[in-house]
Amino acid sequence: MKNDELKFILKLLGCSNYRSPLSFFDNFKQRKNPICVELGDRNLIGYSKEISNIKLLPAGKALLKMSDNNLPLSKEELKVLESLGKVTGSITPSKLNLKEIKATERDEILTNFALKGFIEITEKIKRQKAEVWLTEEGLNYLRDEFSPPKGNNPVISLTLLSNYLTFLRKNSHIKTVPTTQIFDRKPTDSEILQTIIDLDHELGTENYLPIFHLRNKLQPPLTRDELDQALYRLESEDKLEISSIVEAVGYSNEQLQAGIPQNVGGRLFFLIVNE
Repeated sequence: MKNDELKFILKLLGCSNYRSPLSFFDNFKQRKNPICVELGDRNLIGYSKEISNIKLLPAGKALLKMSDNNLPLSKEELKVLESLGKVTGSITPSKLNLKEIKATERDEILTNFALKGFIEITEKIKRQKAEVWLTEEGLNYLRDEFSPPKGNNPVISLTLLSNYLTFLRKNSHIKTVPTTQIFDRKPTDSEILQTIIDLDHELGTENYLPIFHLRNKLQPPLTRDELDQALYRLESEDKLEISSIVEAVGYSNEQLQAGIPQNVGGRLFFLIVNE
């Protein structure tokens, strides 16, 4: 880890819930954004992103050729797709002719299109009100693997050192290996529900568990479809709610793909146990 990256992440450790406005790091000047990208590429931190460029893919072009009656799209989604169909090559979202659709709704639709393979998007650090946060992978790395670089070490302030020591004391009790049951057979619906409860408690997601954590735990022995059907059964029995994702910031494309796709709207992504 480079000297300025180390100082950046130690400063982040001093923020509430290891999350902060990116403007808090303005003293890093021109290196602020490159540091975010470098640490983000290693999944040590996450940061607010926005779509910078869009390109319509063959699957999206094929969708445009279908008759309106057969299109599995909402009125707003169709407007976005039609606007993209009038463009050659890539375009920035702001240049799409979509005055009647709010920017937040437009970006949600574009993100959903990208997940379905209709378009290709390029993202960059959000220009306004961007945030940066420590990821779960970053927490594990700092707690279990990190060691200071050898040789001419950077001068670390007592404040940054205190941030790291406080972090270690708070997290030293957390077990690296989850305590949830590991199944060598296909679990029952009730065992799946209990696994959701256990994971939520271990990860501190406050009854708002991202579905990819459950997939990592139960696939295998379950297939993706078997787990989806079990979740639908628990939902029909009013034991569980499955909420769609609205803001994709902070999650990787692989994690977002773990959501359950819908014909309209964002993927079902968060698991909420009805108590």
